[in-house]
Amino acid sequence: MAVDLIIFDCDGVLVDSEVISCRAHADVLTRHGYPITPAQVLVRFLGVSERDARLMVEQEIGRNLPDDLEHQVNAATLQFYASDLQAITHVAGAIGAIDLPKCVASSGTPDKIRHGLTCTGLYDQLAPHIFSAAQVARGKPAPDLFLFAARQMTAAPERCLVIEDSVPGVTGARAAGMTVLGFHGGSHCPPGHAARLRAAGAELTFDDMRQLPELVRRVAADALPG
Repeated sequence: MAVDLIIFDCDGVLVDSEVISCRAHADVLTRHGYPITPAQVLVRFLGVSERDARLMVEQEIGRNLPDDLEHQVNAATLQFYASDLQAITHVAGAIGAIDLPKCVASSGTPDKIRHGLTCTGLYDQLAPHIFSAAQVARGKPAPDLFLFAARQMTAAPERCLVIEDSVPGVTGARAAGMTVLGFHGGSHCPPGHAARLRAAGAELTFDDMRQLPELVRRVAADALPG
């Protein structure tokens, strides 16, 4: 396939933030009467927008959570970011080695995405082409965010290559008609995660960002193993 645009997820692909985000989410939900561990948050909500995760919990418990729940989760996450957040190993070099247009399409809020990329020194490599699920009606696993990003970047969906670490992300990108590479090198990825990404539709999986420039070249040359 010809590749005109690389679309990066943020959490778990650019920044090693999923464990931190899950800890913050679990702390806030537990405080509001929904006991849950960070590991359970990871299983249930990996790749899901905070808005959609909130709706899932509210449907389960039969009552509304506080109006500012997302703000509370974001505040807790950003507090942890300041001391604990790291970029995914070798991702800055991989971004710099890929000579194609790039953007970010993340389930996070705009403030969370910006803060995470700034803390890890990646913001200037990717700004201003950074898109959030807050800008579309439906978050992942719907295709809306990926299609929105492609429109903003004037790229045809079938010529976009998405880098994702979650099943909802892979599912949404495939529903948008895009090719997906599944990354399973983040600290949150359990054994067997690569197989789950492939089952969701990832063309190929990898766990080291130093592999990414060559994988992009192989996709563009239609040289992936069949």
